[in-house]
Amino acid sequence: MPVTPSTPETMPGDEAPPGTPGTGENLCPTCSGSGKVEGKECPTCGGTGEVTSGIGGG
Repeated sequence: MPVTPSTPETMPGDEAPPGTPGTGENLCPTCSGSGKVEGKECPTCGGTGEVTSGIGGG
């Protein structure tokens, strides 16, 4: 699906697009929030240091 202004971009580590109800920003498990792995952009978060993941439960 193409990214448009109304379609937030997702990264490989995201469980859902940003802004999806029941989700929130979390530190990237691959780079621990630094945005880099071995001096290069983290492939999981795209260098942001954050991924969108499900929150809550029940």
